Amino acid sequence: MAEAVLIDLFGLELDSQEKCHQTLRKTLNTVRHHHAGKAQFLCIICCSNMSCEWDSEHDNCKLETSNEFSAFLNDFEIVSNPSMAASLYIVKQKIDEKNVRSIKVIVPVHRTTLMKAFIDQLFTEVYSFEFEDLQVKDGLLKQSTEVITAPELEKIQDEIKMYLRSLPSLNGKLTVITSSLIPDIFIHGFTTRAGGISYIPTLSSLNLFSSSKRRDPKMVVQENLRRLASTAGFNAEKFYRVKIDHANEVWIMGKKEPEFYDGITTNQKGVTIAALGADCIPIVFADPVKKACGVAHSGWKGTLLGVAMATVKAMISEYDCRLEDIIVVLGPSVGPCCFTLPKESADAFHNLHPACVRLFDSPDPYIDLRKATRYLTGFLHNFSSSFQTDGKGKIDLCNTYRITMDSSSLGYIFTIITKSK
Repeated sequence: MAEAVLIDLFGLELDSQEKCHQTLRKTLNTVRHHHAGKAQFLCIICCSNMSCEWDSEHDNCKLETSNEFSAFLNDFEIVSNPSMAASLYIVKQKIDEKNVRSIKVIVPVHRTTLMKAFIDQLFTEVYSFEFEDLQVKDGLLKQSTEVITAPELEKIQDEIKMYLRSLPSLNGKLTVITSSLIPDIFIHGFTTRAGGISYIPTLSSLNLFSSSKRRDPKMVVQENLRRLASTAGFNAEKFYRVKIDHANEVWIMGKKEPEFYDGITTNQKGVTIAALGADCIPIVFADPVKKACGVAHSGWKGTLLGVAMATVKAMISEYDCRLEDIIVVLGPSVGPCCFTLPKESADAFHNLHPACVRLFDSPDPYIDLRKATRYLTGFLHNFSSSFQTDGKGKIDLCNTYRITMDSSSLGYIFTIITKSK
């Protein structure tokens, strides 16, 4: 049984109000009979010029109805917008508010392919859809759309992009944290959680990671990336991120790309490389002499496996960098105040150096991943956790910008670097 039912009247061109009522009355009766009291959300979408009054203040449509017909609409929410992308995105927000996954779409047969094309762009595999034909008379249909051509798909994507660009930023201003140690031949920084358009409560608004297991579609993530690129000043079309394995593999750009890797290095101009972190440390590497750079994702497993030093070694071997020229900056991550591991896992950090572990004799000792990274590399002088933000003083790298990977919140901090000169 569907948890939500969506009735698509967007493509109907109705030549009289009575025909509209006849079509709706039959469909609504059926939906109410089978789904009322069972589905969490019943919705009608229509375009704003379809025999209805547009209420721009509340983003909905007030159908001109008699008292008799109004009774049929009591169980339905009506969403009306001249943009199909906007209408479906509003519906998606309402569906997500109710944590719904299973949706039945009742749609005129000639619009099914078009509807599926929009749904493919705005929804992920988290949702399941079933489609049912909306029975209408031949004279009520606009021009049919049986096959989506490549230009038509591009037009759909452009409509969605334009709508997403119009949305306001959520949870504050998009901010990029930078380090004073890295010279301006590199565009670099660390993202925060704010300034994007992702509204899912369990994700940061500047979500930059798409997955079939999440509710955020790629189109939303791409818009977040576009906004980040615009703010930081890099080309979003040349953006590469690590493919995490929680190990120490490093991809040297220009060579064969491994299936998984937690570090990337490059000396190519205009290419942006990125590593994510949350509890894990996002690390950025820069050599202003050889004009090479790198990033790494260093979780506790990757830290012990030496992913930071593996990235440094890749820069030395591939670009002839000197150790003393490489600047390494550690990004926001979980601090020794908050990160614990079971005793058996903490032993490896204690063996590395006792200073990396606090309350070692407890069942779950506290681990200092940043300090462990310094000890594992064997050199400390170019490591930094010093950042420039908006001039308001020192920031808390653990609690201010990172996001904890627990059941109530999910998100990432990204470190980015681009060779710009």
